[in-house]
Amino acid sequence: MTVADVTTQDRYPTRRGTGSAFLERTDPVVWPGVSSGPATAAELGEHDRDGFHVVPGLLSPAEVQDYWRELERLTRDPEVRADERTVVEKHSGEVRSLFEVHRTSGPIARLVRDPRVLDRARQILGSDVYVHQSRINYMPGFKGTGFYWHSDFETWHAEDGMPAPRAVSMSIALTDNHPFNGGLMVMPGAHRTYVSCAGRTPGDNYKSSLREQKVGVPAEEDITRLGYEHGIEQFTGSAGSALWFDSNTMHGSGNNITPFPRSNIFIVFNSVHNRPVAPFAARRPRPEFIAARDTAALAR
Repeated sequence: MTVADVTTQDRYPTRRGTGSAFLERTDPVVWPGVSSGPATAAELGEHDRDGFHVVPGLLSPAEVQDYWRELERLTRDPEVRADERTVVEKHSGEVRSLFEVHRTSGPIARLVRDPRVLDRARQILGSDVYVHQSRINYMPGFKGTGFYWHSDFETWHAEDGMPAPRAVSMSIALTDNHPFNGGLMVMPGAHRTYVSCAGRTPGDNYKSSLREQKVGVPAEEDITRLGYEHGIEQFTGSAGSALWFDSNTMHGSGNNITPFPRSNIFIVFNSVHNRPVAPFAARRPRPEFIAARDTAALAR
């Protein structure tokens, strides 16, 4: 398929060669359907209001060390480095991201099925879920470059064919997140506004966008308006803390010019009722290791 299924309504159009636009979100943030799990009513309320919530100490210090050793093992493996699932920094050549790690790493395969993780994702999305994307992000000291402001759902909708923002991301810190080492910035409440971006999607856009995203990002005037309306908060905390954020949360991060690295495990859960169709604004879907087409529900 080269265009979205004509029977699938595009309620979130983007990249149509015109200017940007603000569209009102028409879908829930916390979905009904799953009544029990580790998330409290207060956490779910915060997630609904702000588009994100933080779980301090999701992983114990010992677990953090285990995952850090796994990160080091993967980044030092020449076969992993040569794999197309490994993305390196545009200028320094340092490892930036390792994709599909829930399939290549035993510890992370177990993590996505951990009740502390899986059951919270099911609570938020109101259904069984699968992993749409997984990766380890590594932002080394001095050389780590940030991610410009964007909504993940805009990309997943345009390039992967995800119909609705019924997905949630979890970022677990493997290192302490300080205000000064490139921590993730988020705009509370901006998840209820969908920014339809200007331009069109080039062929194989993922090959460059994973290093530096230039297509599917809001214009500076759009970021300015959202920033003044909603403000900006930053995810900080000790290693083992987890940030859960809605797929349409406006977020970004700056460069890391400190000696302190910032690494995290990043897992995207999508509802089994929100299976991708043909891309809405790209000629063909991105590769499976970036955007899964296998939507079998996860089980413990």
